[in-house]
Amino acid sequence: MRTLIYVPVIHSSADLGSLAKEVTKRGMADFGPEFWAAHERTILAFWDAIIKHFNTVDVSGFRLYQDGMITDGEVAQKIVEEGVKAGSKNYELVSDLLKKGAVLIKTEDFGLVKEERDRMLKITQAKTLPAKLFGFVMYKISKNKLLNKRDDFIARRIWETLCDGQTGIIFIGAYHNIKKRLPADIRIVEVKDTDKIREYQALLPFYHRRKERFAELAAYLSAEVNPVT
Repeated sequence: MRTLIYVPVIHSSADLGSLAKEVTKRGMADFGPEFWAAHERTILAFWDAIIKHFNTVDVSGFRLYQDGMITDGEVAQKIVEEGVKAGSKNYELVSDLLKKGAVLIKTEDFGLVKEERDRMLKITQAKTLPAKLFGFVMYKISKNKLLNKRDDFIARRIWETLCDGQTGIIFIGAYHNIKKRLPADIRIVEVKDTDKIREYQALLPFYHRRKERFAELAAYLSAEVNPVT
């Protein structure tokens, strides 16, 4: 039996690299500075809870899979270090787990990740509203197809590199759907409820209509993690 500790994540601005400034600017414009600041505090609290949890786990020898990780070895280590410098809590945790003996595995296909990122850059870098709208439409058309291809690749990498008796940890965006793609002999242990994280993200544009439910979900994201068994 193989075990995969599944951590569905919500990314902070620091995880987005060159897209971070535009996403923050757009978020503040769409939701207002006060709400956007509260949203970012929720994300940081989420990561603080995840970090606190893994501080209690002996991860020596664990296989470590990371959303967007297109390589391994020294290059992957440099990517992690750059993420830490940028203020990413996700990469801060990955760095700590590597120091404790976890092994970082190439998780994604470079071409697929680049294709999705290029489409997002076309939206953020567009100079005119029609260009932004065109980029957004093209991204929406290709998004599900690209996500499915990425998920197929990620699931295959886990199947190939997580051996019998081993434990892996995956940090992956909540809208990915790899669980159904994994073989039955991999036991999946969710650290946070993927559906609740998806619901939180889906409610962002409508938080003013469902404030009570949104607050419940924000509290769930911030809450401590139950021990993994």
